[in-house]
Amino acid sequence: MATTFAGTDSVDVSGAGNYIPELWSDEVLAAYKANLVMEQLVTRLDFHGEKGDTIRIPQPTRGSVSAKVADNTVVLIAESNTQFSLVINNHFEYSRLIDDIAKTQALDSMRQFYTDDAGYALAIQVDTDINALGEGFAASAATPTTAGTAYDEAVIGSDGSTQWTDQASGNGAALTDAGIRRVIQYLDASNVPARDRALVVSEVEKRKLLGLPRFTEQAFGGAAAADSIRNGLIGNVYGVPVYVTTNTGTDDANDSTTYDACLMFQREAIVFVEQLGPRTQTQYKQEFLADLFTADQLYEAGLMRPEAGVAIIVPQ
Repeated sequence: MATTFAGTDSVDVSGAGNYIPELWSDEVLAAYKANLVMEQLVTRLDFHGEKGDTIRIPQPTRGSVSAKVADNTVVLIAESNTQFSLVINNHFEYSRLIDDIAKTQALDSMRQFYTDDAGYALAIQVDTDINALGEGFAASAATPTTAGTAYDEAVIGSDGSTQWTDQASGNGAALTDAGIRRVIQYLDASNVPARDRALVVSEVEKRKLLGLPRFTEQAFGGAAAADSIRNGLIGNVYGVPVYVTTNTGTDDANDSTTYDACLMFQREAIVFVEQLGPRTQTQYKQEFLADLFTADQLYEAGLMRPEAGVAIIVPQ
């Protein structure tokens, strides 16, 4: 007599899954946060649990005062505002298929590696996307409220005022004390708040800065560098915290020489919206006799105030 194959006899997720999703989630989130640099420096909007794909942020125009004239009515200020829109469409995932034999025989550290790697990969993607927005910074431009493209409003690090050009081998130059002061002046001239500013440099530029006597003084490192737990923080200069990341944007000269783009900006220059994640899911796949582990994230980042940032082109 033939044996009947019934779907009700299958091994389902609840019967076969031996991973705890909450533990995966906690470990991935810890690794994600440990590797972020840029997200902590920009305006962050939480869109978790919300429907829709577009964020709209009103940007009212500043008003002005009027001299009060005796016996006359007050002067009314006409309403004027613009709107910043951001479409959320960055969805990235990290997936691993873990065979039963590997799961059975491997050390517990295998799972730790996968969760660390997932958190790291997602964090690197977010930081890279946020860094790339620096190509539109325009505080040094004649019309700083108009975003630039492809670092066409960037300056070089040596003096902070010479415009970057990609002609021939390019003219990017290492940061100097004078260059940093000039970049700060651009932000001041655009009435960018002094609070929540940051200078983000590459690991190469960090090495060069630390070779200058000015940047090894207490005024640069200070207690903030020793006591802070903020990711990537290495000190501060002229009251601006300095961070290091390996994910700075890059630009190539005509002869293919590659330069790094350091950024000085204020928090409101960039907005980051997260609608999902970092989220983890596990599912037992009987056809493969393996667990499918996936971590994913849905977010978007946009340049909201180009006048609140300056890109500084330096050699790699």
